[in-house]
Amino acid sequence: MKKISLFVAAYFVITMAWAYAWHVIFFAEQYASWGAITREEPLIMLGIITVIIQGIVIGYLYPFFYQGGQPIKQGITFSLIIGLMIWTVMGFCTAAKFAIDPIATFLIYHTVFQLIQFVLTGAALGWIYKP
Repeated sequence: MKKISLFVAAYFVITMAWAYAWHVIFFAEQYASWGAITREEPLIMLGIITVIIQGIVIGYLYPFFYQGGQPIKQGITFSLIIGLMIWTVMGFCTAAKFAIDPIATFLIYHTVFQLIQFVLTGAALGWIYKP
């Protein structure tokens, strides 16, 4: 339980800091120009709940995956596998539901964002769960 709690905290801090920097500081105007921003004031609490649930699920499932080896590499690998599932929902489903144009450019930005997110959180995962 301690490791799950530590990972949820790390996942939350890394994800929220990275998401804020990417979406609000670096590329806010770009996302708005694609039509990817639908609310004037985002519902931050829904994002917080989402990140906490993701952290709990990833932290809970990781011990079933880890079979030994380099902990940080294994954490990144597992995080990228789980991240692939999240990426499809956050990327393809978002583009399918909202009038985002051009879709290909949005998906490239989104892919880079989530690749970095899951490498960073995967490194934390491996470090926290190392034997």
